[in-house]
Amino acid sequence: MFVLFAVLVGLIPVIPAVIYVIQNGKTSPSKALSHLVTGFNTFNFLVGMMAAGLIAVWLASPTSAMAAGLAQTTGNADQYATLAAALSTGLACIGAGIAVGGSGAAAVGATAEKPESFGRSLIFVGLSEGIAIYGLIISFLVLPK
Repeated sequence: MFVLFAVLVGLIPVIPAVIYVIQNGKTSPSKALSHLVTGFNTFNFLVGMMAAGLIAVWLASPTSAMAAGLAQTTGNADQYATLAAALSTGLACIGAGIAVGGSGAAAVGATAEKPESFGRSLIFVGLSEGIAIYGLIISFLVLPK
């Protein structure tokens, strides 16, 4: 099970590259493939580092602490609950960042053209930021008491 999870997490950085090849492969497949092979994408590097960090945290999860005898003082901790809490918060924050990026740019453009629309556009940016708060609330609900 762990090996399957590690392979799936390791494949996450490949997803943007596959999307790039699918989008640009229709016009010039050889050029898209050469850019994929020779190009070093910072986004892929960062996602790969996050995947490596996730694997490192997974290996040092409460199971390792229980094997060391620390579980007697802290009680039983479910390693899947901590992983679910981390993923809910992290993915919600990534989604909120994407949403705020789009709505914030549109809000700045609308405010530049029509200054009285500032309040309305601020509401939309605030709604986008609420996504991260929802993920944080879910992580608090998932974590053991």
